[in-house]
Amino acid sequence: MRDYVMMTDSCCDLTEEMVRQLGLVVLPLTMHMDGEEYPNYPDGRAITDEEFYRRLRAGKRATTSAVNIGQFEEQMRAVLGEGKDVVCVCFSSALSTTYQSACIAADTVREEYPDGQIFVVDSLCASRGQGLLLYLAAQEKKKGLSAHELVQWIENKKLHICHWFTVGDLNFLKRGGRLSAGAALLGTMLAIKPVMHTSNEGKLVPMGKVRGRKASLKALIDKVGELGVALKEQVMFICHADCLEEAKAVARELKARYGVREVYIHYIGPVIGSHTGPDTMGLFFVGRER
Repeated sequence: MRDYVMMTDSCCDLTEEMVRQLGLVVLPLTMHMDGEEYPNYPDGRAITDEEFYRRLRAGKRATTSAVNIGQFEEQMRAVLGEGKDVVCVCFSSALSTTYQSACIAADTVREEYPDGQIFVVDSLCASRGQGLLLYLAAQEKKKGLSAHELVQWIENKKLHICHWFTVGDLNFLKRGGRLSAGAALLGTMLAIKPVMHTSNEGKLVPMGKVRGRKASLKALIDKVGELGVALKEQVMFICHADCLEEAKAVARELKARYGVREVYIHYIGPVIGSHTGPDTMGLFFVGRER
């Protein structure tokens, strides 16, 4: 069995330490602000998460761009050139063209390395939901699964990765076309917070509304009880947009209420954060269904 490398993109929002531990190759999407480009590297070498959210809170606007075909080709060639195969797990195709770029690149590189294999998977996940899928897949890889077996495992698992989140500023959803201007204004006035999830199609879908920040965070925690399986055995992920203390409080409640084994917390990176805004909070776990 040929050795293989797990490849992904920076929308997994994993820490640099975890990227190293899991043995991942991570290609950066790019955030654009004030005419400058900031590749979204896991180690924050272009711009740190803290600095990004400082600027966002100061009123700066940001746009984003996907990983391009050439970036994927370069990394895929490097891996196959070492005699290894590639399992590439990408950000949801419903939210980015990154997956399509990886597929096109894979077709080109396969012709150059006919003895190698490249598998490209649409995770249908976002942020640390994608990260959680990769984390769990890496544990399976360590058990000795072949590249083909791991791809099948990922395909079977991905629709059980639950993504539940809420946002702090409705205006970011308005700018992204996911909320009307009137609804954003009324919701802000009434302190209405949407509770959203990532659907089986990999889209961001509103699932309910609550009044106030505490209620929105409680709604995320409640979803674990509704959908989660084997909670005491689970490792769960939280992402936050510059609201670390609230994320820690959610993690404590998950352990107290459900006996969750471990909860890993990290920032929502600049790419996804450009669209969701400061104070967004996401919770990711394994469930019966999304």
